[in-house]
Amino acid sequence: ALRRMYEWGEPLSVLTAYDYPSARLADGAGADVLLVGDSLGMVVLGQDDTTEVTVSQMVHHCQAAARGTRRALLVADLPFGAYLTPQAAASNGVRLVKEGRADAVKLEGGVRAAEQVRAMVDAGLAVMGHVGFTPQSVAQLGGYRVQGRSAAEARSLLEDAEALQEAGCFAVVLEMVPAPVAALITSKLRVPTIGIGAGGGTSGQVQVFHDVLGLYDKLSPRFSHQFARLEGPMRAALGRYCAAVKRRSFPARRHSFGMSDAETRLLEAEFGPPPPPPAPPARASRARAPNGHASPAPLVR
Repeated sequence: ALRRMYEWGEPLSVLTAYDYPSARLADGAGADVLLVGDSLGMVVLGQDDTTEVTVSQMVHHCQAAARGTRRALLVADLPFGAYLTPQAAASNGVRLVKEGRADAVKLEGGVRAAEQVRAMVDAGLAVMGHVGFTPQSVAQLGGYRVQGRSAAEARSLLEDAEALQEAGCFAVVLEMVPAPVAALITSKLRVPTIGIGAGGGTSGQVQVFHDVLGLYDKLSPRFSHQFARLEGPMRAALGRYCAAVKRRSFPARRHSFGMSDAETRLLEAEFGPPPPPPAPPARASRARAPNGHASPAPLVR
């Protein structure tokens, strides 16, 4: 299906997903590809970058995302250190497919990763490449910097992308690459390119689930766009729940279960009548705590 869309010139929509609910929502929204990215280290686990993520964590999140995916292609990132050798790449890639239930795997790197790609393709895996800015190499690259801004660097990126194509990649991600360079690479390849911070001339686009919905509170890349800002409504809904518990207005009768009259009489005969419902607490001051959150109301004794 992806190949057919690419040949017809239909842009490919890609979203990250890290669990059952995010995959279910993105799949239902019409995303063509779901990427269980190692970005989960940052947006789900609260880490500073992607390098702490393990293969076991990727398997765990892939399994959850797979349960929420019905129609999209599910791709899983090979995390940092998981493909140092062709044998390791094939072994860990197979694990993401066999245990994680992913349809394909993705790795970072160009010419230097070609042998790993070949090993995975030989093992029967579908492989997506990733060149340009590669987050797993953020320290080596000197931070979050655009790649390919000189003609020499652009030529090197093209060579990287072509090496991945020849090694067997079915698609290549181009991250933080000048738009003209990304468009050039796209025109030279025979496989789709998926851009992120690479302009509109690629075969498709990928965005992080939490960025699209406005749910990440730290790094906000220039290339991301909040199509909604859901943190406020979500926080407000959670706050209404907490307030309802404090007022004892939740749970209401409709949220509770009862007993038959006969069983109730038997219980009362042994233990006596149940105590009356507790009264709502007196209105308590909601002073701000040092961490910025409202101080909890005092317990009613």
